[in-house]
Amino acid sequence: MVIKSRVHQGVVVFDIEGEIRRSETVEKSLHQAVKEELERGRRDVVLNFRRVPFVDSYGIGELLASYSSIQNIGGRFKLAEVPAKIRLILEITKLTTVLELFDSVDAAVASLGEG
Repeated sequence: MVIKSRVHQGVVVFDIEGEIRRSETVEKSLHQAVKEELERGRRDVVLNFRRVPFVDSYGIGELLASYSSIQNIGGRFKLAEVPAKIRLILEITKLTTVLELFDSVDAAVASLGEG
């Protein structure tokens, strides 16, 4: 998994490429990357799932840990471009009642400007 961060209209966007799962080769976890941005004072985060083909239970845990860390400081957390296979996992686990999903990064970022 490769995680690249950028700031788009004042919101941190993480462009993720690869599977979100436990791996010995991953240098930094998703949650660690999110916490680093929170330490920099950024509170609004969008995860771009466009190039994520698979998420296992570890990956779901990373999503929830990131969501929790952001919520604890009053930030906001959105998911964008979630593939159908992963969206189905989030629906089955009822995580779509907690996590907000958007069809595009721009739509997710725009929703943060509304609140």
